[in-house]
Amino acid sequence: MVAVWKSQRLILWRFPETSSQARRASGSSAGESFDNLHGPVLHTAPMKKLLSVLSLAVALALCGGCAIGPSRGSYKVTAFKPHNPNNVRVKVSTSTQHIYVLEGNRLLMAIQGCVGTAQDPTPAGNFTINNKIKTKRRISQPDAGYPMAYWCEFKTAYGFHEGFVHPHPRTHGCIRLHKEAAARLFALVKIGTPVNISRSQPEDSQYGHFVRKLDESRDPNPPRDLMMSPAWFRDPAGPLLVEG
Repeated sequence: MVAVWKSQRLILWRFPETSSQARRASGSSAGESFDNLHGPVLHTAPMKKLLSVLSLAVALALCGGCAIGPSRGSYKVTAFKPHNPNNVRVKVSTSTQHIYVLEGNRLLMAIQGCVGTAQDPTPAGNFTINNKIKTKRRISQPDAGYPMAYWCEFKTAYGFHEGFVHPHPRTHGCIRLHKEAAARLFALVKIGTPVNISRSQPEDSQYGHFVRKLDESRDPNPPRDLMMSPAWFRDPAGPLLVEG
């Protein structure tokens, strides 16, 4: 199995920092974004496990060593189409800022995000996706109208969405993702998809080495007219989910 990535990275935006109280009072949040690459994990038979490992190795090789070190260049993500969307679940490790999307024991996507700071932490616990808005925009001041694309809410005023991804916690509690990752998470989850958020996850040791590290802390702000246009919400090029 060979995975092909066609999507190109778009410049990302930086939300101005605002107080969590003001943000929550207005029903909005501040955000950022990121992504990674990995392969499918098959079931228990030794041959299936071997094929899974080989698939992962091929994917990483095609990406040119993308699992090693931070990158401000082109960023690509592979996400596998679930066999049964009802079995998809999301697990977040706040200590590593890794997000794992699984279907049973099958890994569909493993990516880096950016979580809340110690002062405004991302809430821990068990949640479900309760709202999805691809074209969501910030409604509070300052800078009302800033895009928070691919919004997937798991708790009132908290959600996954596109935005700058830092190598350390930076948000007011939301989970920012690179556009390549945000678009694919949006495609993988539905209303009711379970989300578990904890300081660590068993998947950190099992799949964490597949996660490509990302540092967008020095990326420039894009033109405001682009951010305010409908074009901002266009999906990355190529299929969002691939067979595997």
